Amino acid sequence: MPSEISVRRGPPNDPLSAAVHTDPYSFYAGLATREPMRYDSGLGLWIAAGAAAVREVLTSQVCRVRPLAEPVPAALEGTPAGDIFARLVRMNDGPAHCPLKQAVVRTLQPVDCRRLFSAAESWTRHLLESSFCGASGCGALGAPGPDITFRLPIYAVGSLLGIPSDLLPQTLLWMDDFVRCLAPGSDPGQIERGSGAAESLSDLFRDLFRSVSRDRLWERPPGQGILRELLRTTAARGLDDPNLIVANAIGFLSQSYEATAGLIGNTLVALARDPVLADAVAATPELLEAVIREVSRFDPPIQNTRRFLAEDTIIAGRKLKAGDAILLVLAAANRDPAVNPDPNCFDPRRCDPVVFTFSAGAHQCPGAEMASAISRGAVKQLLAAGVRLEELAGNLRYRPSQNARVPLLNWQKAL
Repeated sequence: MPSEISVRRGPPNDPLSAAVHTDPYSFYAGLATREPMRYDSGLGLWIAAGAAAVREVLTSQVCRVRPLAEPVPAALEGTPAGDIFARLVRMNDGPAHCPLKQAVVRTLQPVDCRRLFSAAESWTRHLLESSFCGASGCGALGAPGPDITFRLPIYAVGSLLGIPSDLLPQTLLWMDDFVRCLAPGSDPGQIERGSGAAESLSDLFRDLFRSVSRDRLWERPPGQGILRELLRTTAARGLDDPNLIVANAIGFLSQSYEATAGLIGNTLVALARDPVLADAVAATPELLEAVIREVSRFDPPIQNTRRFLAEDTIIAGRKLKAGDAILLVLAAANRDPAVNPDPNCFDPRRCDPVVFTFSAGAHQCPGAEMASAISRGAVKQLLAAGVRLEELAGNLRYRPSQNARVPLLNWQKAL
């Protein structure tokens, strides 16, 4: 983990700094209700914060995930990390996107979320019983590095992908470097480390695919279910580029990493702030599904995302030009009273909440249920182990990021 920790006490300066603010939501409320779509000359971005504006952008065919002139960020161009980035389905639009997205969605549809829930429970128990001692200590399974909330997504999804358990700690460290490298604002050192990690992750997944390919592809032996299904679904759509398949297998892990870590962490923070609710959930773990759904709206792990205009258009009554960039403040749209009445009230009983956290339209994340299942298994076991929530969420800090909201919790005091 980095030595610098992002904490903000005064009002956020802008939507990019708000994600790691101690409480950005009054700032977001003003964006969503008073200025749902505006141009920020300081950032050089359009800001979409109201629910209607965010939905319009997410579902527009002219709003792309990357600028037409820069499909790969300039800082990543020509690096192993950039090669993976260029092939990720979530970073592509147009004719190539549709069959690949269909393959990815079809791959994840058969995933048994009950199995992921059980895997998260098992890994949480293992980490609590092992030598785990938090972000600044020895870690678990003999590996230093990120804390338990970051480990669980990699361990649970990695196990489902068929990564051997003895390689999971190293896979975690590679993934941490890789995700930091892809983040907006990454520095040259992070890009260098992330590119090295990209090479190692690619080698790992090529080995896993070779082991799958040696078996009869169309049978269903136990283990490596996601990889086998990805090979089948891509082959059925004429997508046989091994580098494309490897990149999107890595994408399964990278997309689940910060989003699931943040969902686990922000759920624990919500329970720490409401001891009555925490006691109710500990007594009746079935309540966790509704609690986690409300956390994903109220204090989401992914606060914003970006889109880029492929041609001139009108959005939310504003004229935008080809090449314009839009920052979509998903966390603000989640709190828009036009779609979620009494939006600043944390209410797990909320009926049919509108949640933009996992996007919408062509790039809606197909892994939302998987993130919820892992989070439910993790939180259930942590509560059963008697984790001290008030200590866990004390002196709250957040992992530096422009997009993600992931708390760095005080595990050493809480266990």
